[in-house]
Amino acid sequence: MSAPASGRGRPGFDIWPGFVDALATLLMVIIFVLLVFVLSQFYLSAALSGRDETLVRLNRQLAELSQMLSIEKETSAELRLNLAQVAAELQTSTSQRDQLQLRVTDLGRERDSLTSRLAQSDVQRDQLQARLADLARERDALQSRLTESERGRTLSQAELNAKTAEALQLLRDIDALKKVKDDLEVRVGQLAARLDASARELGAVRDRSKELEARLATAEEAKRAEEARRVGAEERTLLVQREREATATKLTEQEKLTRDAQDQVELLNRQLLALRQQLARISAALDISEEKSKEQQVQIADLGRRLNLALASKVEELARYRSEFFGRLREALGDRPDIRVVGDRFVFQSEVLFGSGSSTLGIEGQEQLWQLARTLRDVIQTIPADINWVLQVDGHTDTVRIATAQFPSNWELSTARATSVVKFLISQGLPSHRLAAAGYGEFQPIEEGTEETTRRRNRRIELKLTSR
Repeated sequence: MSAPASGRGRPGFDIWPGFVDALATLLMVIIFVLLVFVLSQFYLSAALSGRDETLVRLNRQLAELSQMLSIEKETSAELRLNLAQVAAELQTSTSQRDQLQLRVTDLGRERDSLTSRLAQSDVQRDQLQARLADLARERDALQSRLTESERGRTLSQAELNAKTAEALQLLRDIDALKKVKDDLEVRVGQLAARLDASARELGAVRDRSKELEARLATAEEAKRAEEARRVGAEERTLLVQREREATATKLTEQEKLTRDAQDQVELLNRQLLALRQQLARISAALDISEEKSKEQQVQIADLGRRLNLALASKVEELARYRSEFFGRLREALGDRPDIRVVGDRFVFQSEVLFGSGSSTLGIEGQEQLWQLARTLRDVIQTIPADINWVLQVDGHTDTVRIATAQFPSNWELSTARATSVVKFLISQGLPSHRLAAAGYGEFQPIEEGTEETTRRRNRRIELKLTSR
């Protein structure tokens, strides 16, 4: 009865997954196509609106830059006009300064000449005054001589008159020289005043010249700055024009992409229509196969229940043989404190099997494992062949680190000890495919702590009968 049922169910198992996979694939394709269509439309509209906004912004910036450029050009023309006026004023001031410097030089020379003439007049005056004093002394001497001698009175009187006339002439010369001196002093004062006025005027002209030079320098700097701004505005205008051209080019490309996208959308619509038709055909086939699916689901549920029962039976059977194995092993080894059962594992202390820091089995350890192998040979003869069991041997160490050439760490030591136990059991006739070895180092302790008793309990070999 089971064989015909299996024969009837096989075509259902062949058809139903195909319909389900085709339907799932078709739904995924439809969803993907719709998603691509919606996303493409969204990004396309966003890109077009962004391009329009960018183009409007660039046009507005270009208009602003053009207006700024015209204003800068007007300002530059005004600066050029001001610069020309300042340059003309500076040239006029420079010529006036040169003329005043020439006048000051001429006045200085005239002052020096008058000063020298005045000095000469003073010398001549001093000479005339000295000569007048000499004549006065001679007159006095002649008058004394006139009183003494009457005989030479006429001659002395004539000489006296001559001397007196000469003295009068000298006095007149002195007065004339004084007038000349006074005139010269007046002229020197006037020249000094004129010289001071020329100096002040020259200083004013120099100040005016410096002011004009400063204004010229400021105007030149403003002109250079204006030219730099004008050049910058032209460059920015050129850059904006280039950006606008690039934007226009991108907009053209985007429009082309939009047309291509619309073509793709039309193609996708056609494909979507074909997929819908195919989905309708698959739905019809699915309706037909649903009735078969119900029968197959009933059969699958029955098979799952039977499989669970079989697995539970095998687990119970393995647990029964594990209990028998542990019971016989406990009877064979006796009640020893260094060999005990912990849960589903049989635990040997490492001191029973191995020496300190060694993976070689000792005599006592070989004896214990020989009893274990004999007990296990008796037990496995009763285990059915359909139970896939395995005896797992786990090696553990304490937290004391080892670092030798043979064992660089506790990993190597624990693994080597587990492997030694497995090799000994194989030598005693146990099947090698039913044995497994593993090393855990110090990382799976039974108890936490650093006392010697705790370390001794953690140094162990564990045997566990389990399934693969």
